Amino acid sequence: MSDNIPLQPVRHKKIHDSKHKSGCCGWCCRGRDFKPRTVWLGHPEKREHKYPRNVINNQKYNFFTFLPGVLFNQFKYFFNLYFLMLACSQFVPDLRLGALYTYWAPLGFVLAVTVIREAVEEIRCYVRDKEVNSQIYSKLTARGTMVVKSSNIQVGDLIIVDKNQRVPADMIFLRTSDKSGSCFIRTDQLDGETDWKMRLPVGCTQRLPIAADLLQTRSYVYAEEPNLDIHSFIGTFTREDSDPPINESLSIENTLWASTVIASGTAVGVVIYTGKEMRSVMNTSHPKNKMGLFDLEVNCLMKILFVALVVLSLVMISLQHFRGRWYLHLFRFFLLFSHIVPISIRVNLDMGKMVYSLMIRKDSKIPGTLVRASTIPEQLGRISYVLTDKTGTLTKNEMQFRRLHLGTVSYGLDSMDEVESHVFSAYTQPSVSQDKPPSTAPKIRKTVSVRVHEAVKAIALCHNVTPVYESHGPDSTDRAEAEQNYEDACRIYQAASPDEVSLVQWTECVGLTLVGRDQSSMQLRTPGGHILNFSILQVFPFTYESKRMGIIVKDESTGEITFYMKGADVVMTGIVQYNDWLEEECGNMAREGLRVLVVAKKSLTEEQYQDFETRYNQAKLSVHDRSLKVATVIESLEMEMELLCLTGVEDQLQVDVRPTLEMLRNAGIKVWMLTGDKLETATCTAKNAHLVTRNQDIHIFRTITNRGEAHLELNAFRRKHDCALVISGDSLEVCLKFYEYEFMELACQCPAVVCCRCAPTQKAQIIRLLQQRTRKLTCAVGDGGNDVSMIQAADCGVGIEGKEGKQASLASDFSITQFKHLGRLLMVHGRNSYKRSAALSQFVIHRSLCISTMQAVFSSVFYFASIPLYQGFLVIGYSTIYTMFPVFSLVLDKDVKSEVAMLYPELYKDLTKGRPLSFKTFLIWVLISIYQGGIIMYGALLLFDSEFVHAVAISFTSLILTELLMVALTIQTWHWLMIVAEFLSLSCYIASLVFLHEFIDVYFIITLPFLWKVTVITLVSCLPLYVLKYLRRRFSPPSYSKLTS
Repeated sequence: MSDNIPLQPVRHKKIHDSKHKSGCCGWCCRGRDFKPRTVWLGHPEKREHKYPRNVINNQKYNFFTFLPGVLFNQFKYFFNLYFLMLACSQFVPDLRLGALYTYWAPLGFVLAVTVIREAVEEIRCYVRDKEVNSQIYSKLTARGTMVVKSSNIQVGDLIIVDKNQRVPADMIFLRTSDKSGSCFIRTDQLDGETDWKMRLPVGCTQRLPIAADLLQTRSYVYAEEPNLDIHSFIGTFTREDSDPPINESLSIENTLWASTVIASGTAVGVVIYTGKEMRSVMNTSHPKNKMGLFDLEVNCLMKILFVALVVLSLVMISLQHFRGRWYLHLFRFFLLFSHIVPISIRVNLDMGKMVYSLMIRKDSKIPGTLVRASTIPEQLGRISYVLTDKTGTLTKNEMQFRRLHLGTVSYGLDSMDEVESHVFSAYTQPSVSQDKPPSTAPKIRKTVSVRVHEAVKAIALCHNVTPVYESHGPDSTDRAEAEQNYEDACRIYQAASPDEVSLVQWTECVGLTLVGRDQSSMQLRTPGGHILNFSILQVFPFTYESKRMGIIVKDESTGEITFYMKGADVVMTGIVQYNDWLEEECGNMAREGLRVLVVAKKSLTEEQYQDFETRYNQAKLSVHDRSLKVATVIESLEMEMELLCLTGVEDQLQVDVRPTLEMLRNAGIKVWMLTGDKLETATCTAKNAHLVTRNQDIHIFRTITNRGEAHLELNAFRRKHDCALVISGDSLEVCLKFYEYEFMELACQCPAVVCCRCAPTQKAQIIRLLQQRTRKLTCAVGDGGNDVSMIQAADCGVGIEGKEGKQASLASDFSITQFKHLGRLLMVHGRNSYKRSAALSQFVIHRSLCISTMQAVFSSVFYFASIPLYQGFLVIGYSTIYTMFPVFSLVLDKDVKSEVAMLYPELYKDLTKGRPLSFKTFLIWVLISIYQGGIIMYGALLLFDSEFVHAVAISFTSLILTELLMVALTIQTWHWLMIVAEFLSLSCYIASLVFLHEFIDVYFIITLPFLWKVTVITLVSCLPLYVLKYLRRRFSPPSYSKLTS
């Protein structure tokens, strides 16, 4: 094969960032541009514009639009409209074929089920919305504290929110009752993250003696225009009545977004956004309902049947030579043969999906599994690609500190006692405790003990962790005493990242314990029990863009000011002083599967810090390009920092990840891992989880930046076979920009693909490309908020409730608690759902084609007359009480036991090809229907003696018995409910014969001729099929039958 393969570049449409749109979702605040606003504290009447009411409305309809809306959504589909037209035609005397209820009853039943289902959902939404909108809050006014409903809150109101209470609107945080001067909020209902987040009140309002003084000040908040970004905010707070006027910058740390919950103290805030302009509402998307591939295939078969209906009607008219008012006869034939397109198929399949969802929820082998999209359970049986996140999905997101590396010496779990002894000696030997040499002394090489101490001290100080003390008794004094005495048993750590908590817990294990923290100070306890006090001067939180966090602290005992920083090696390499070991050791630790952080520090003089603080505060007060200006000022400090150490934490694999991935691989499913972690860590996890098998090579796609490099690298990759691919997000973006088709073609041939440093939007893009290029079904599995876009883009989204919260679970189609449950969800429930729905749909079609074939034979024999064979209740009873229960009982059928399906995942491969429901199986069932319908009708016409009513009795009874026997023929594993359904239906038919004297001669059906004629016709229609089934299982058995035998 030539190395220089011509690769065709592709063009991309320009994609606009949704953040800059003036609207949120299109449906809210349509037609108006959002603008910045000035909000006066406690004076809603001073608002500049009319703002939306603070109401939550998740309903699709209101009282007046409910019925028209539901009916419109039903009849906008062709087939529902088709059945409506057929039913309405019965009001025309020339077109009437029988009683009105024979057409209106089935349509009315289908519509009633739909309306009731929609009404129940709407009532639930209304009750939930009313409960939220009716919650009571306290509002500060000039007349004192007043009670106000959430729905009556306005922009500018001063609202008091108590502990464990939901924040009713987007607010700026003004005051807190917590003595620390800050408060914690829970944001799991906003961003899906379970860790508490700290929020800071505005400085000058927190210093006021009481909350009521807020109304005595002339203050206002300048807030940016409403947008979707829940992780940033730009604004300023101004107090005009002080001398001089006070200006403070506002950021995300000063906000309380709606739908968050106050976790500590009582908060007072001023409302800046309400209703549709709140961040939580603007981020609430209503994803389109996913329509499964199975439903699309059934719709295709319905269109084929409709064409058959039209053709058959035209044939009948043409055989009449278009005599007389042929168009009326044509329409009457449409009505006679309307059973060809079964109206009951949608109800049967929808009820089947409900049963499958119930079975998934009730499965004790996968506890906690929820079905959030009950319309696509069959999708689970045809998955070709599983795309999974790494952290929290394949791994537990439970961090364990594994390694401390100082460049010349490395400490693992087995040598942590050495670190502990170094820390102990640093605080017990006076000569060592002063780890920083005097500035006048010449630079000396530090001892290992000093370097270990500096590293541990940096890790203990550089974080956003807050120790929280919880009482174990009923009295609140227990908590206060525990906090005052720094009791270890009552202390837990709260942070936005489990990585940070693991680092602080490790420093506690080696002797340096974080015991206290508030807005402006931090306390550490030494191994000797002494408390070290540090003032927090500045905190620079971690962001996905900066990939680092920093803190400036001042040692209260020595007055030393130190800037500590930790972050990913890709950014820290350019910040720390030159060294020859950082890059190599980061790679080594990443290959061990560790998440690596680089820790550095820089000592500052008082003058240096004052200069920085002045520039930093000016940048924070800027309204335009604030983020850029602030970052520029911080970067002026981030130069020539002293490298202290590398830390390595390990994220352990989830339970049974390896056997689950092996099961998916044996089932013919390809697994791709999409993660934001670095390349080495992702590669190590892929090997550790056996995503890449031992006998497979790994091709690491080198970093590329332009089209030429992409061309060369793709050609190099093309020469490799049976090779797993590892590629970074940046290189992936370049490949997709220039050579999308070629890259996807090569990637789809790989047994496994690992994409590292992947952004959330890239994950969704990869899924969409897989769907477009392969036309195969994809399943996305994730546990964090960054996986939501991927989950919603996939044909089947599976969310895991994990350490990162419930956002992925809430956005998913199926929610599980562990990755290993995915195997059973696909191999057992997905397989059964697809096979059962395929059998059910084909049997409903068979039931309708049988009676339509009999009608066609009857009309042909009687000179192509457009007269119905069966009238009244016979038509309705046939598709309801006489055959509905046995046919629907097919949803309980299964070809193999669940244990066998799990043990032999190879059985799953057949389903991905769509064999249970294909044009071949459809044609077989059509031929069976024509054969049986023809045999029954011709047999009845040949065997009846004098009265035509006897032919009706013989043919209809034979038809019912044939349907019951065909269900028995189709069933592979009998369930007691199936037997009950068979006998119940037969009993209902026999019992109803007494009331059907208008259509059937009751005296004739108890005679011997009737019995032997029905028996002969039924045997001729069914026995050949039983013989064929036996011969097929004997000489060409399906794969599952070999296992069951």
